[in-house]
Amino acid sequence: MRPMAPLVTESLERHFTLHRGDLAEDKERFLDEVASKIRGMAVSHVHVNDALLDRLPKLEIVANFGVGYDTIDAAACGRRGVIVTNTPDVLTDEVADLAVGLLLATVRQIPQVDRYLRQGKWLEKPYPLTGTLRGRKVGILGLGRIGRAIAHRLVAFGLPIAYHGRTKQADVAYEYFPSLIEMAKACDVLMVVAPGGPETKNIVGREVLEALGPEGVLINVARGTLVDEDALAAALADGTIQSAGLDVFAEEPKVPDALIAQEHAVLLPHVGSASHHTRNAMGQLVVDNLTSWFQGNGPVTPVAETPWKSKT
Repeated sequence: MRPMAPLVTESLERHFTLHRGDLAEDKERFLDEVASKIRGMAVSHVHVNDALLDRLPKLEIVANFGVGYDTIDAAACGRRGVIVTNTPDVLTDEVADLAVGLLLATVRQIPQVDRYLRQGKWLEKPYPLTGTLRGRKVGILGLGRIGRAIAHRLVAFGLPIAYHGRTKQADVAYEYFPSLIEMAKACDVLMVVAPGGPETKNIVGREVLEALGPEGVLINVARGTLVDEDALAAALADGTIQSAGLDVFAEEPKVPDALIAQEHAVLLPHVGSASHHTRNAMGQLVVDNLTSWFQGNGPVTPVAETPWKSKT
């Protein structure tokens, strides 16, 4: 329904009859013409809800390009017997690398320093001293695959780690906080890596930012909807927190002017997994899920809401 990488479309065309909604001038007419034939979907940032599912009576599987699938009503798919898959693991290291790079860029003001030099200002005087990672404690909101990979990297930087999630995880030694507010009070960096969706919308609001405090740094590489962007812009403007590094936004590709105006924020256009290597691996996993399903071997990476048990 939207453009996908050539690796995906070319591979699917070799295996299946592929209907390209992304090339249709009139998507509604396109759906009317092909809906009764569709058994599988390859999607990227497409809203799959009851209204769309009602139009696809033969649908069996939705293969999502990305680890996050908050645009897909997986519970509704599960009720209808439709499997949903995503692309975990293959992007974990890439996003974790980007998150650490974004943290460094935000704290040490790397983009701002680069602009300072290019504008010839170094000829006038040295750049002012920046913040540091030294003496900071990092709180991770969402200790899943990516959260753990980030923690592993930051431990190597000598930083203490804490985390908040639904439950305490028995196989990690990091400090657990059952309350996000309490973790924010105890930490200097809040790293947001939790899933998006209605349950986590604006979970990082004014109260959390105030708890993080004037030396606090917010990093978000998850979904823009987790952060109240109005509250964040205000917190940056009035010094409630020190700085923020964001790779995601609530209404992408639109970024609020109030955030763009904050010189001490580092803003990226959702590039966490955007390397040739990782995007190809993600695309291949989309293809693998669909080919495995229609070969009768089940999905490769079904999501929690649509678990798969082999019938053999």
